[in-house]
Amino acid sequence: MIISIINTMTATDAIRRTEPQAPGWLSSRAAHISAIFLWLLSLALFRHPLSSLVSLSFHDERSSHILLIPLISACLIYLRRKRVFCASRYCLSIGIPLFLIAVALWYVLRIPLSSLSPTDRLSAVAFFIVLAWIAVFVLCYGTTAFKAAAFPLLFLLLMIPLPAVVAEHAVSALQKGSAETCYALFRLIGVPFIRHGFRFSLPGVDIEIAEQCSGIHSGLSLFIAGLLAEHVLLQDTWKKACFILCIFPIAIFKNAVRIVTIAWLGIHVNPDFFHGPLHRQGGVPFSLLALGLMALLLWLLRHSSAYSKTPDGNLAG
Repeated sequence: MIISIINTMTATDAIRRTEPQAPGWLSSRAAHISAIFLWLLSLALFRHPLSSLVSLSFHDERSSHILLIPLISACLIYLRRKRVFCASRYCLSIGIPLFLIAVALWYVLRIPLSSLSPTDRLSAVAFFIVLAWIAVFVLCYGTTAFKAAAFPLLFLLLMIPLPAVVAEHAVSALQKGSAETCYALFRLIGVPFIRHGFRFSLPGVDIEIAEQCSGIHSGLSLFIAGLLAEHVLLQDTWKKACFILCIFPIAIFKNAVRIVTIAWLGIHVNPDFFHGPLHRQGGVPFSLLALGLMALLLWLLRHSSAYSKTPDGNLAG
């Protein structure tokens, strides 16, 4: 079946070279049909790991975003469809080898990957799935279309679950950053405490910044939102890099403010705050704080060119 599709694509390219060019909508329709068919074929080939990804998304908060990533990527491509598909054409020389490599790696490495932990194994297979989907896009639409849709296609890499080692280092960094920021905030608001690593002895209670309090889930959410924001609103590479690098400290600050706020309320208002809804499910107000800081940073970066120097050395604006 795959050989038949490839032969059809080859014949189509030969016809394009020897006959008058077909209407744009007709060639685009053929490319879309081929892309949908090959994408469905990839779903069938990778049905078991995809099912595991769906299950992981529902049961692991660090992977709850996985199901949204393909939808966001598809929406971004659709919104830029005129630019992406304006000069699309089949690219057999790159698309077919890339697709075959992704499928071959999946089948060849199934046994070696079985020795890894379930999450690490799923991370590797998810990479093969993303590679196969990118190959389908290049095969059906070509390299020019790929360049125009590079961001949404590479955005699919966020489908890959964090490997255990990466997740551990991220959680550890967030814990340390949150502990240091909490230390500064407690001193700023005048709350007496004794610190022992991640544990703070406050008046009448001890709190600890455990792994589940590191803010890894909200940090990933802010990172995804930040990627989308910088792609849409920022043009200069240095501004994009600056904005992305600032997301990590913003996530740490937001998590520390949440911890210190709950601790202060538990000490001075009602001890039930330590175990109440604000502690377990009250992340929305603090996420709004983080989004507000990100919006402010975006505004500053977007308007920073107004104060840059003109070629003659004078300040613009």
